[in-house]
Amino acid sequence: MAKAKKMTEGVLRESAEVRFADELERLTQADKCNPKPQGWLRSPRAVRQFILGDEALQITPKFFGDDALVDRAIVTLLGKQGLMLVGEPGTAKSMLSELLAAAISGDSGLTIQGTAGTTEDHIKYSWNYALLLAEGPTEKALVSSPLYQGMQQGKIVRFEEITRCPPEIQDVLVSMMSEKQMMIPEMKDNARISAKSGFNLIGTANLRDRGVHEMSSALKRRFNFETVKPIQDPTFEIELLNKQLTVELGELDGKVTVPTDVIELLVTTFQELRSGNTKDGGSIKTPDAVMSTAEAVNIAYACALEAHYLGNGTLNAGAVARQLIGVVLKDNADDIKRMRYYIDNVARERAKQSEAWKAFFDASREFWQ
Repeated sequence: MAKAKKMTEGVLRESAEVRFADELERLTQADKCNPKPQGWLRSPRAVRQFILGDEALQITPKFFGDDALVDRAIVTLLGKQGLMLVGEPGTAKSMLSELLAAAISGDSGLTIQGTAGTTEDHIKYSWNYALLLAEGPTEKALVSSPLYQGMQQGKIVRFEEITRCPPEIQDVLVSMMSEKQMMIPEMKDNARISAKSGFNLIGTANLRDRGVHEMSSALKRRFNFETVKPIQDPTFEIELLNKQLTVELGELDGKVTVPTDVIELLVTTFQELRSGNTKDGGSIKTPDAVMSTAEAVNIAYACALEAHYLGNGTLNAGAVARQLIGVVLKDNADDIKRMRYYIDNVARERAKQSEAWKAFFDASREFWQ
C-alpha cells in the first residue's frame, strides 16, 4: 500500500482505492465475520459502510442524499443484471460508480469512456499488429480491453456515458451481458473467455444525452436503471458544499475565510435556478446550463482560489457572480435573458437587505445587463 501511495504522489487525482486506502483497510479488518459474495473483496455491508460512512470505524460518508439508492445499487450488482446510473449531469453518477468498483473489486480503473469515436475494439479487444503478423492471433498478440480484463479477473467494469456511443457499438454488450462470455473468433478452437464471479458492469448516462443515441430495448433489459437526483434540501446542500470545499482546498484550508452567508447565497442561487422556483414563492425560467452541486463546489473552489491568490483572503459574493458566468454561458443565448431576469427581479430585491446579495447584484449587473 505504501508503494501505491508513493507512485501516486503529485498526481492531480488519485483513484478511490488509493485515496481511501486507510478506510478500506479498516473495513477489511472489521469485515471478517460478514458473508462475502464470491469474487467480492468485501461484504455488501462493508461496501455500504464505505460509501455512506460509519462513525465507529472512522469511515467518511462519500455519497449523499439517497441511502436507499446505494442499497439498491449494491443489491443489483449482487445479481446478474448490470447497473445503469442515469440523471442530470453533475449528480455524482461517475463518483458513485467509482466508489462501488473500488469497494467491491479494489480497482476502479477498468473504465470505458463512451464517445462518438468508441469502437468495438475499445469494448472487446484489439491486436498488437507486429505480434499478430509474426505469430498469428495468439493470447500474446491480443490487447485486452477493460471489459475483457474485468471478465477475466472477476471485477466491476465501468462504462461512462454509454449513450454517446453509436447504437451498433452499444449493442456489442448485449450478448456479453446475457451469456457472460466473450468470443474470440480469430483464435483457434472457438476461443472464448467466461466471466469469473465478481464481474459486473456499471454504466452511466446523462438524461440530457439520452436522445443522442438511445439504448436499444435489448440492451436496456440487461440493466437495472437507477436515477441519481439533484439534492433538494438546501440545508443539506450547504453542509455538503462546505465539506467538499474543505477537501478541495487541501493545504489552503484555514487560509481562506469562507463566510456562511456567501455559501448560503451560492446554494440558494443554484437551487432556484435548478428548480425554477424562488424561496419567496416566485417562478423563474431555468437555464439550460447544468446547475448541479458539483458545479456549485467548482464555483466555491474557484472563488476561494481567487480570494487567496488575487484578493484579501476572504471569499466574497462578487466572485460568485463572476464565476457563475462560466457555468451559465455555455451555448444557449436565451440563458442570458433568464439570468438577467433573475438578477433584476430576485437579486435586486434581496440586495436591499443583505450585504452578500448586494455584492452579488452589483457584480452581476456588469455582466448581465
